[in-house]
Amino acid sequence: QVEFVESGGGSVQSGESLRLSCKISGYDTSSGCIGWFRQTLGQERDGVAAIDDAGITEYAESVKGRFTISHDKARNIVWLQMDRLMPEDTAMYFCAAESTIRGPRPMYWWLQLHAPAFNSWGQGTQVTVSS
Repeated sequence: QVEFVESGGGSVQSGESLRLSCKISGYDTSSGCIGWFRQTLGQERDGVAAIDDAGITEYAESVKGRFTISHDKARNIVWLQMDRLMPEDTAMYFCAAESTIRGPRPMYWWLQLHAPAFNSWGQGTQVTVSS
């Protein structure tokens, strides 16, 4: 059974940091890419960051220089370190994966297109940033 479980969210002040984690089970993460998406009420999920099996990363323009994605392959966990958080980062955060996508340009479009083929979304973890 494929399961993606996100955790680490919380309520923080602007400028503070959070580290999100996504524990993945029942899914082979040794190839392809894994990414983080976020969603606010009534909006589509937006791509935030992705990392492929070679460790290449891709980020949304709005989080470049502030967020860092990493992947612990041995434990099947993907992390999202979020620094210098801003109120506009407030959202529910989810992780997703795609076994056929790797490299910066394919990951860029995967993030832009909201992970179209992924259908194992977890419950997400809420991040709230107040000014």
